[in-house]
Amino acid sequence: MRSEPPSLPVSSADRVRIRYLGGPTAVMEYGALRLLVDPTFDPAGDYPIGERVLTKTADAVVAPRDVGTIDTVLLSHDQHPDNLDSGGRAFVAQAPLVLSTPAARERLGGGVLGLEPWQVTEVRGVRVTAVPALHGPPGSERIVGPVTGFVLDGVGLPRVYLSGDNASVDLVAAIAERFAPIDVAVLFAGAARTALLGGALLTLSSERAAEAAAILQARHVVPVHFEDWVHFTEGRDTLAPAFAAAGLADRLHLLERGAWWSLDSTAPPAM
Repeated sequence: MRSEPPSLPVSSADRVRIRYLGGPTAVMEYGALRLLVDPTFDPAGDYPIGERVLTKTADAVVAPRDVGTIDTVLLSHDQHPDNLDSGGRAFVAQAPLVLSTPAARERLGGGVLGLEPWQVTEVRGVRVTAVPALHGPPGSERIVGPVTGFVLDGVGLPRVYLSGDNASVDLVAAIAERFAPIDVAVLFAGAARTALLGGALLTLSSERAAEAAAILQARHVVPVHFEDWVHFTEGRDTLAPAFAAAGLADRLHLLERGAWWSLDSTAPPAM
């Protein structure tokens, strides 16, 4: 049985607005907060990670100075350059609050608050719950490191799930037990793979993203982190067919880089 979270004060801003900036990066306006997800700002090129290299295929859509004022950064993890690059690190160092993993807190310090799975914090009337994520197959944690997702909610606010780099549908089911139905699911897709883990999925495939949406009873789905990197094996061309096959085509909002989507309007918010 799903336990109901305690009530929070009603926010005066009952909306969700998301601007997709490419890769995992998105600006989100939620309640009284303006958030940035997994900041990446570096240009296309090769980025070393240990003995491997990750290749980025597209430049950033905006510079950090053009993002605007941010109240909180939601950082799924800090150990991979496709989720936090050098430009993102500089941004995080100046951010008033960063929510991430305890490991990220140890490495980044500063304004980072490390949250364990299911730990809850409140930021200006918004409840943020860190939820579990697995960046690969079971047993891969020692190789890929810890990752977190987030659920945002509060009285009078839509409920939003951000998956982070999660490949596990079983964990999505555990999250759904506590929080479904979800109003907006921001799913890290792309079916990322690496030879380091034998080609196993590191993030949701298009089919798994559609399955996750169904499990979450998500009213709306905004995919991110499905393009701009060579290690993604699926992308824009596979997401729409997968959601259509699952009977969820009307829930999918597949954004172009730099585009806004709003829960309460299809028009972009004022800059």
